Amino acid sequence: MTDEYAERLRANRREKDEFFAEHPQSPIPPEHRDGFDGLDYFPPDADYRVEATVTVHDDPEPVEMETTASNPVRYLRVVTFAFEVDGEEHRLAGYRQEGEDGEIFVPFRDKTTGQQTYHQGRYMELEPEGELADGDVVVLDLNLAYNPFCAYSETFACPLPPEENWLEIVVPAGERAPDLE
Repeated sequence: MTDEYAERLRANRREKDEFFAEHPQSPIPPEHRDGFDGLDYFPPDADYRVEATVTVHDDPEPVEMETTASNPVRYLRVVTFAFEVDGEEHRLAGYRQEGEDGEIFVPFRDKTTGQQTYHQGRYMELEPEGELADGDVVVLDLNLAYNPFCAYSETFACPLPPEENWLEIVVPAGERAPDLE
């Protein structure tokens, strides 16, 4: 991993910490903001910035995702990403809500979930350049995995990663569980 990449990642994290500490729309409850001194992250790790092969689902299946509130939300499984970590192949599905273009939502759990990371899982977003096609290769950067806003406050309702996105590996990359004591 280049120093330039690691520095860009650190700058991005500093910016997010500033937003969380000061912005009126921060998910950090106001009573915790004074004591907030930044999110906790795993160190940048090139092993978790992986090339993933895309399978596009031309007729995407609807997937009901449970949420931290009582109302499930409906997404469409638009792509599957196949990638390797430590020589083993893994898959994550990417979703969009019906009628949406652009960003692909990739919620997931891994073996750090409930230990070092938020107990409901973490999220990533992928902003593809144009339409994805079968066999395209994209970079999935697990260093960008982040906690949903419901990790900071129960006022947010967040989709929970469906079982197909539960990885059987440890992903020590991205954000760790928040500490709001």
